[in-house]
Amino acid sequence: MDKKISVSIMIICLNVLVFFAVEVTGGSNDLDHMVAWGAAYMPLIRQEHEYYRLFSCMFLHFGMEHLVNNMLMLYFVGGHLERAIGKVKFLLIYLAGGIGASFLSYHRAVQEGSAHVSAGASGAVFAAVGAMIGVLLLERGQLEGLTMRQMVFMAALSLYYGFTSTGVDNAAHLGGFFCGFVLALILYRRKTMYGGVSE
Repeated sequence: MDKKISVSIMIICLNVLVFFAVEVTGGSNDLDHMVAWGAAYMPLIRQEHEYYRLFSCMFLHFGMEHLVNNMLMLYFVGGHLERAIGKVKFLLIYLAGGIGASFLSYHRAVQEGSAHVSAGASGAVFAAVGAMIGVLLLERGQLEGLTMRQMVFMAALSLYYGFTSTGVDNAAHLGGFFCGFVLALILYRRKTMYGGVSE
């Protein structure tokens, strides 16, 4: 992959493009329209086997505020994580963490018998947050001026906001966070002072 291309910026651009496409064709706050665009909806996933929704919902957002909040966090965390772990591994963590978040959200909806419409990149973004905390743990708490304390504070504040707000998919947030954390522990290799990596 071209070193000049920022994967996190490309993901942000894709989310913005999809958002405006949804807005132009019907509106991001119209639940039926969001479902038509691929938002996660438990009855369609379970009964019609539309499993692609566990992926497509990651690129849809309910309104501008929802989009901006997720993309700002991705911009801040994504750049650090991408430089630390590499573009391919960053993309793997983002997508796998996002799908893991969607699956946990779906599983909870099945257990509760709820049929809410779910969308947003927050599960994947929380995967990046969890992964960055994993990297900082392996780097003994600091990397590129970013500290474990800063990341833990950001994660705790975001999770607290989710649990104290209505209409927030906390299962997706937690699922994404833990998927990203575990994947970082598996994939990350510390760089040595000679440019190699530690085993």
